[in-house]
Amino acid sequence: MSIDALLDVTLAVPDPETLARFWQRHGLCCVDDVLGTVDRPVQMRLVEGPYRHLAALHLGCTFEADLAEIAARLDALGVPATIAGTTLTCADPVFDHEVVVDVVPARSVPFVPTRASNGPGRLDRPDIRAEVMTEVEPRPPRRLGHVVLGTPHVSEACAFYLDGLGFRVSDRILDGVLTFARVEADHHNLLIQPAPTSYLNHYALEVDDFDAIGAAATAVLREGPGAHVVGPGRHALGSNLFWYLSDPAGNMFEFFADMDQITDDVAWDEKQRRDDWTPDEVGLAVWGPLEPPEVFFEPPDLAAIGAAREAAGRR
Repeated sequence: MSIDALLDVTLAVPDPETLARFWQRHGLCCVDDVLGTVDRPVQMRLVEGPYRHLAALHLGCTFEADLAEIAARLDALGVPATIAGTTLTCADPVFDHEVVVDVVPARSVPFVPTRASNGPGRLDRPDIRAEVMTEVEPRPPRRLGHVVLGTPHVSEACAFYLDGLGFRVSDRILDGVLTFARVEADHHNLLIQPAPTSYLNHYALEVDDFDAIGAAATAVLREGPGAHVVGPGRHALGSNLFWYLSDPAGNMFEFFADMDQITDDVAWDEKQRRDDWTPDEVGLAVWGPLEPPEVFFEPPDLAAIGAAREAAGRR
């Protein structure tokens, strides 16, 4: 086993304080521009930057020997890495953000009992209202689950994450035009897809269930209906329930629940994984919105991000 944890990300935005206050209102803890959950106090670090982008990706592995193996694979790709103690650091050759890999103990998120629900011939909730009816506030996010990156350099980005860092492929569309990859049991902790410039498409926060998605998204929409992007629905690849919205910095984010969990890599690859999915087969959703809006893949600030990257000498 090599990398086995997505620990946290650093987001650069022009106004970190506004974004921090937004997430404080919507269930995240915040200390000195570090956002987290009750279970995981560090999930997103916020720093000031001239345009919104992913500034750092923080990953975890179990053994110190893993760091040497990762460094050797990166070296074979021509990506320099440094190891200091139990930390490996390198720069993403496509997106230019920092990648940090730390040796950390295994982590889990505490189990929350499933909400009781009634169904045909099943009375699990007799004589009481649905639990969401009595909640004063929406259930807060539990953890950062994945990030989605868009780039015109898909093949190079995939080589870095798959061949270098050791992410494992879960599914691909059109033999790698889009690649879903994981380091944890989640179907994907990373999706790499085509885009006119290299940018952060969205970050995703896991919540408990469909009621939690609906309540959390509704709370965001009460502040501003313009935050809605697309949802709710259930994706085909990953099977997760979703609702996409935008934060005050212009980042798209996703509330998700009930994602496929891959605990046997061999069995998944033999029975479930496909590299030849087509867009017509998977669409945006099994149910819900079948087509994403234009801003889902081309946010209004995409040209400005591209210009800022070019001015900074970034690809």
